[in-house]
Amino acid sequence: MALLDNEKCILPISSIAELLSTKPRTLKMYEEKGLFPQTEGKIKKLYSINDVRYIAFVHYLASIKKINANGIKYILEMLLNNMDEKNRNDFLDIVETKLEKISTKDVEDIENF
Repeated sequence: MALLDNEKCILPISSIAELLSTKPRTLKMYEEKGLFPQTEGKIKKLYSINDVRYIAFVHYLASIKKINANGIKYILEMLLNNMDEKNRNDFLDIVETKLEKISTKDVEDIENF
């Protein structure tokens, strides 16, 4: 059995939306605002497993913390420019653990508020 390649881009936005229990249009809006990983300035059509963690963080900031696109861009710049890859991954692990404790119902209640 081959090892998983977490960097291989294989997931479309629709699959990521299903994983995050949100609408594809919501994620496309984030994507259009430049909040997702891009390749050479172009919007990706497929995303990697590692990108999903990043996208989940963006979705958390926008939907749960209600941070606007400029605020999210600033936070992402801070992460990318001031943390090495290991610390960034450790941070995303912490965020992922917190996200696992939030149920889909909680997110829906917040979005419908």
